[in-house]
Amino acid sequence: MEYLRVRKSPPLKGEVEIDGAKNAALPILAATLLCEEETILYDVPPLKDVQIMVEVLKTLGAEVEYIDEKTLKIKVEEIATHETPYELMNKMRASFLVMGPLLSRIGKTKTTMPGGCNIGARPVDLHLKGFKALGAKLADDYNEIGAEVDGKLKGNNIYLDFPSVGATENIMMAAVLAEGETIIENAAKEPEIIDLANFLSKMGAKIRGTGTSTIVIEGVERLHSAKHNIIPDRIEAATFMVAAAMTGGDVLIKKVIASHIRPVIAKLLEMGCEVIENEDEDEIRVIGKEKLKATNIKTLPYPGFPTDAQSQFMTLMTICEGESKVEETVFENRFMHVEELQKMSALIITDGNEAKVMGVPSLKGAQVRATDLRAGASLILAGLVAEGETQIYETYHIYRGYHDVVNKFKKIGGDIELIKE
Repeated sequence: MEYLRVRKSPPLKGEVEIDGAKNAALPILAATLLCEEETILYDVPPLKDVQIMVEVLKTLGAEVEYIDEKTLKIKVEEIATHETPYELMNKMRASFLVMGPLLSRIGKTKTTMPGGCNIGARPVDLHLKGFKALGAKLADDYNEIGAEVDGKLKGNNIYLDFPSVGATENIMMAAVLAEGETIIENAAKEPEIIDLANFLSKMGAKIRGTGTSTIVIEGVERLHSAKHNIIPDRIEAATFMVAAAMTGGDVLIKKVIASHIRPVIAKLLEMGCEVIENEDEDEIRVIGKEKLKATNIKTLPYPGFPTDAQSQFMTLMTICEGESKVEETVFENRFMHVEELQKMSALIITDGNEAKVMGVPSLKGAQVRATDLRAGASLILAGLVAEGETQIYETYHIYRGYHDVVNKFKKIGGDIELIKE
């Protein structure tokens, strides 16, 4: 049995370097299946989810070599199988992203329903609708999903009912080797989509419009080798920015792209923090104040407020002056951290996808569990300011998205230890 022990800490001070973005690395790893030649990826975060994706690639026939902890050399001369094993799919939903590349390169793919964090329905219907529009025949068993195509996929116009990040990525990867032009409308605009498109373009794909709601892909015959640096993780950056704000600290966040987290910066300023940007160096300094003001947030697809920073901000709101509101519009079931924060004396009332947070003078340490990845991060933040000791169980969720989290917090003055019993 292991848990994270977090104790009330002084204001955090110092520097934190942000790792590469998990949500950019996973689709880019999947995209290496599209190319027979060698690709080299830098700044790949050494996380559990990335390890699972590497296992998926190896199962499918990839040769993967770690040049160092964050640099991978990948070569997929031949695809060994079109089936992704259930035990790997069940560990992580993002493993579903290999379907587009497999369909594109060998004309067939088969898998089971993807697993991962339990934060509500993430229907893969949009992905499948895209594959069908490109000419694939779907085999949809109860929990087995497959698609195959005779010959090559053919470009088409695809409208997404919701700007799903995963569906945009999967369809984009399926379309790069298709015949003719594919237009994805109501596409997701996240920075991670742009990063994937940049990688595909380096391999010879013809893509334009990423970062807007209409992406146009002109199919090419084949892709070639490329080298690529993964963008920094905007959610890890947001987490440490909130940590600085909560503890009244002064933290310099290095390797962060400010334009990727505009809503986070705006809300911290609104709450009374000082935020100093240095775009030339990709750095942001956050200086917290003793008393922060309440605010309201509403999660939205990018460029709106990120759902992945919602639980961290709700934790910050628990110690602000006044009443704050949170509206979650992206995922259902994303308030699982509320019950854990309530154990720490937070005053939160939820009603459907809305939450009211009344600021309290202080939180109190308790035994809590990390119900999902971001909830786990928010409990660390709560523990840093709570009176006494907080014990966070089910820590494996946290390691799915944060590398070396204990040492990063310790380095800036956080009183945090991993205890193994």
